[in-house]
Amino acid sequence: MAIEIIATGRATPPRRISNAELAEKISTSDEWIRSHTGIGSRYIADEQTATSDLALQAAINTLSLALERKTVQEHSLEELALTLDMIIIGTVSPDYYGFPSTACLVQHGLGALNAGAMDISAACSGFVYGLETASGLLCMRQSRKRALVMGAEVLSRLVDWDDRGTCILFGDGAGAALIEKRPDGKEKRGLLQTVLRADGSGAQSLVIQRGGSRNPYRRGEIIDTPPHVQMDGRAVYNFAVKAVTEIVDKLLALEGIGIDAVKWIVPHQANARIVAAAGKRLGIPAEKFFLNIESYANTSAASIPIALDELNRREEIRTGDIIMTIGFGGGLTYGGNLIKW
Repeated sequence: MAIEIIATGRATPPRRISNAELAEKISTSDEWIRSHTGIGSRYIADEQTATSDLALQAAINTLSLALERKTVQEHSLEELALTLDMIIIGTVSPDYYGFPSTACLVQHGLGALNAGAMDISAACSGFVYGLETASGLLCMRQSRKRALVMGAEVLSRLVDWDDRGTCILFGDGAGAALIEKRPDGKEKRGLLQTVLRADGSGAQSLVIQRGGSRNPYRRGEIIDTPPHVQMDGRAVYNFAVKAVTEIVDKLLALEGIGIDAVKWIVPHQANARIVAAAGKRLGIPAEKFFLNIESYANTSAASIPIALDELNRREEIRTGDIIMTIGFGGGLTYGGNLIKW
């Protein structure tokens, strides 16, 4: 059986904050941020918007595209939602602590009455992990046919806006892919290969220290700073460059192809310098990597599906193109998918 992506979608909050606007509040500049990260702006959710709100809109946009392009036989969003067997969302910024999952909230919002729903906490690798997880669940039962795989984040709630080293990096958004199990054709299609890896020895390199069972808040404690991202920038940079090179080599070897067969490499949009360093180490031209970090900043698990949706809607991915996705982030987790569109 082939697991194919049949539609994509994305959603961002209305408010866009440029580097120049950010520089009015903290000690930085547009030039510094661009030169060190490649970021020019980011979208920030208002106080009334939670992760599930962005995820639901991305899901609706995805199903709408499937109907518009007639990649499904259903005639309405409501009908299509009822065909979903699973909804999986990668997120580190869920609406609620522990439960209910953000995926359950989206399942209800869509009216996907026949779908199971769960979140995956694999940080910036969440979409890569989610795609493989959904694929496995579809293939385990003949009756299962479709799944919605998403990455969604409101990271602005997890940022210390007084920490120049981290607050400039992150943005809010959601991306999604509708996948379907289809019979194998003459030409192999869909999800070709997946590699999933983790390095828990680097767990403290990218971490939210407070609020979990390891370091909970206690009754009567005065909280000066909400839970926020803490990062060892150098350690994460070194890990990420190594992760990208390792995954690219592994996916190519598993499929027995060269890099020339790949139309696009779609990496997690964390830092343009990471991608440039990995590309140089691999001897891959910069044009092979699709980057949109300039517009969105780091949206963690949402970054890869947002990028895929941009490429898909601009028709820069066509039937038969081979796409490689690469995620890396907190955990530390990393991995990649090789997909024939």
